[in-house]
Amino acid sequence: LFAALLAPAHAAEYAIDPTHTYASFEIDHLGFSTQRGLFKQSSGTVEFDPEGKAGRIDITIDAASLDTGFALRDDVLRGEDWFKVKAFPSILFRSQKLVFTDGKLSAVEGMLTLLGEIRPMRLEITRFKCGLNLASRKQGCGADAQGILRRSEFGLNNGLPFIGDEVRLRIQVEAYLP
Repeated sequence: LFAALLAPAHAAEYAIDPTHTYASFEIDHLGFSTQRGLFKQSSGTVEFDPEGKAGRIDITIDAASLDTGFALRDDVLRGEDWFKVKAFPSILFRSQKLVFTDGKLSAVEGMLTLLGEIRPMRLEITRFKCGLNLASRKQGCGADAQGILRRSEFGLNNGLPFIGDEVRLRIQVEAYLP
């Protein structure tokens, strides 16, 4: 156990833990409130080299796992007028660059694929940690990330301008060595 903690850091590939990884979203609803929802299933990998300040992140979100807490609305959002989950079952974020500020990971720049459209996306990192998870006794990395996208850029124009165009995407991720 102590040997693992004292070993020099190097690039490692971590598998995303789907039981501790969630993508959620927030959107303005008619100016009255902020509606929230989440995607309950995701997968992917995180590769991180702390010495080289490099790595990559690939996250695949199962679009059909959308959950806003209201089944009827969820069915509509999964349908042909919104997320079209039969034709586009996955939402994908692939990093292109990790950004460091004062030696700490502060952002991830990459591409978001949604409804067949690919657009740049920057996720600001508000929390990041790699180390030994004492509960599972596994080496891992975890992060809280958030960014803003314009849904109209992906062809999601329903309800504009009454339902907001800006969507805040939040991703909480934990990934562990296999």
